Amino acid sequence: MRLAWKTLLAMALISAFGVWAAAQQDSQPAAPDNTKMNQKERSSGTTADQQKENQSDRELARQIRRAIVQDKSLSTYAHNVKIVAQGGTVTLKGPVKSEEEKTAIEQKAAELAGGPTKVMNELEVAGDRGGKPSPNRP
Repeated sequence: MRLAWKTLLAMALISAFGVWAAAQQDSQPAAPDNTKMNQKERSSGTTADQQKENQSDRELARQIRRAIVQDKSLSTYAHNVKIVAQGGTVTLKGPVKSEEEKTAIEQKAAELAGGPTKVMNELEVAGDRGGKPSPNRP
């Protein structure tokens, strides 16, 4: 009889651990996956590898990236947007979590680039691309 209780208790603990482990795994955000967006951008024109190698454009892109990454209120999406500077004009591309993030990034870029006319905002709110973000995105 004792052996049966011990066996039953052991099985219950193993089962509970399995449920807990599955819940923990589901709650962990996956890394952003922009593969489809990257393929679309390669065919459309403006990609980071097309940025000119002049010092002023590289420095402008670096300053904007630094301003975005230092803002810890922004999501991982926002920290990873594409920033392409060409001739002093900045193009912003990629997914963000909200309209507020989209606006915040555009404002940071405009401050550093010399005004809103120097920024082409092609950022997309993650849910604006036809439904919810993919399961691979936080």
